[in-house]
Formats: sequence, C-alpha cells, structure tokens
Amino acid sequence: MVIGHECAGIIEEIGSEVKNLVPGDRVALEPGIGCWRCDLCKEGRYNICPDMKFFATPPVHGSLARQVVHPADLCFKLPDNLSLEEGAMCEPLSVAVHACRRANIGPETNVLVMGAGPIGLVTLLAARAFGAPRIVIVDVDDYRLSVANNLGADGVVKVSTNMQDIPEEVERICEVMGAVGVHVTFDCAGFNKTMSTALSATRAGGKVCLVGLGHNEMTVPLTPAAAREVDIIGIFRYKNTWPLCIELLRSGKIDVKPLITHRFGFSQKEVEEAFETSARGGDAIKVMFNL
Repeated sequence: MVIGHECAGIIEEIGSEVKNLVPGDRVALEPGIGCWRCDLCKEGRYNICPDMKFFATPPVHGSLARQVVHPADLCFKLPDNLSLEEGAMCEPLSVAVHACRRANIGPETNVLVMGAGPIGLVTLLAARAFGAPRIVIVDVDDYRLSVANNLGADGVVKVSTNMQDIPEEVERICEVMGAVGVHVTFDCAGFNKTMSTALSATRAGGKVCLVGLGHNEMTVPLTPAAAREVDIIGIFRYKNTWPLCIELLRSGKIDVKPLITHRFGFSQKEVEEAFETSARGGDAIKVMFNL
C-alpha cells in the first residue's frame, strides 16, 4: 500500500484531451476523485461521495511516489511565487478552509481551536484569513502553543488530559477569549475531553465543528449544549478549496512555510529517518519529502 496524499509536482505527460495543462507546469494535486454520478456529487458535495477514490485510502494507492497519474481537473497550476512545498500544503490548508466555510467564519466570529497540531495550526491561519477578530488555541504541549503564538494566536491555554479539569479550563478559556465569548470552536483533536471542552466553552447559539476523524464514539455533555442551542457541525475533507488556498498563499494572506519543519530526500534511508522524525513528535510539524 503506497501512502501519501499531500503533494505537488511537475507535469511530465498529458492525455490527448487535456487542454489546460502542459508538460513542465507545476501543480498542486487535490487527492480525492468523486464518482460524479451520485446525488452528493451532483449537489457539489463530492467530498462525501460514497464512491470517492482518495490517495492512500485502501485500495487506492497514495502519492508518496516519483510519479502518479491524476485527472487534469484536480491538478491546479501554481503561480511563480509559490514553491512545490507550499503547493503540497494546500491539502491540510484545504481542511481548514472547508471548516471555516462550513462555520461561516467572519469578522464577527471569535474562534477557539482545540489542538495545536498541524490541522489546528492551519485552522488558526485560515480563521484569521477569513477575518476572525480573536482566536484562542488550546493544547497540552508548550512547544505547539509557542508555535501558535508565533503564528498570531491572540491567546493560548495549556490544558491537561484529565477530564476532571474541564470546568476550571473552560473558565480559563473564557477569560482569555474575553467578554464576548466563543462563537465557534474547532475541535482539531477529536477526543472525549476536547469535544466536551468545546461544547462547554462555546457560547449559547454558537457552533462546534469536529474537524477530521476523532474517536469513533464519545461521551460528551450533549444535552446541556443542546439546551443552549450549540450546533455541532461535521467536517470531512474539503470541496472546491484549491483555488482559494492557492490565492491565499499567493497573496501572502496565509504563510504556511513556518509549518514545514523538516525536509528529506527520497532514498530508503531518508524515508525511514523522516518517518522516525515525525513519530518522535518534538518540534516536528510538517515533514516534507523532496523527490
């Protein structure tokens, strides 16, 4: 099974019917191919197509390879001022852009982000680009919180993994956020504790977005949240996000380069070292292969 789904590259060959690309073009690849026949695809929600073919989702091989074959309409040309690394970062950024669209983030939306991992950090960047006036991010790790600070978070809160600490931590989150409170919370971790904290910290009438795939089952304070009309929104992958991501990067409204912390070649030794680096955590955020 070949893994990998965050990628960019240079066109080597094109099919006879491809009109919008030529060999030598630098492109970012959207990794999911919808069936374009089901009702969801026809409605434009191809990201939840039941017959989606997605890089590195069995039985479909991924993109951690020297060459891949991909539909031209899912290959997006990169402007001259963007690197292939930034092109590859369009994939995680797309998750955040889709989440911000689903939550209607704007200049009147205070945002709380649970988790300062790669997806939490790009969600911070996207929410700021969408106009969020105040963004607070929460994590258990001091280094990740320092990165969030450097990326422009308005406040950070270090938390524990202990469920009993939720009431005190919610109080601290609300203090850091300020009097207006949390309009939207993005849970980018997907644990019982993070979702419970999100539901408790979000103001009445707000929204909690579960970004990506967390625990399959959770025990959370759903009834109190429902009584305050807190909406829960699911976020799965993305749709029609690459053009906006490329424009946000081209214009400088978002800079993902600080998230790329390690770079490796594509020899067997370097590939193994790259995975070991990522598995260790520490200061690794995004580990990039340059083929």
